[in-house]
Amino acid sequence: MAKTKTTYTGQNVADFINAYVDNEQKKADSFQLIKLMEEWSAEEAKMFGPSIIGFGNYHYKYASGHEGDAPIIGFSPRKNALTLYVCAETEVSKLLLPNLGKFKMSKACIYVKKLSDIKLEVLKDLCLESIRYISEHHECSCR
Repeated sequence: MAKTKTTYTGQNVADFINAYVDNEQKKADSFQLIKLMEEWSAEEAKMFGPSIIGFGNYHYKYASGHEGDAPIIGFSPRKNALTLYVCAETEVSKLLLPNLGKFKMSKACIYVKKLSDIKLEVLKDLCLESIRYISEHHECSCR
């Protein structure tokens, strides 16, 4: 079975951002997201895998038998967009998303060009909903 890439690495988060992010706006947005997500999650920012900044952790197990650990919420300052890992598939999240602002979405990720494109209060609510959902459905550091 393939090894999951979202394992805690111990890499310094600030060092990662300063070395990896070459866009000053994205760098500033990344440090702002760290401050906000640490506040909302009550968890310290940590590196998961080579490029995900995560807050807290939880253990998941799929019906297929695949299992692993992942951050409760997180983001990655990728070249094309900030990739946010903050959305649980709940009715509350579905109601919040239309009010978030300018973003794109895949099944599990929200893509934002810059933080000023979205409403941070809605992002906060999405993060809190994700934390609530994970707390209720998985073993996690959020309990």
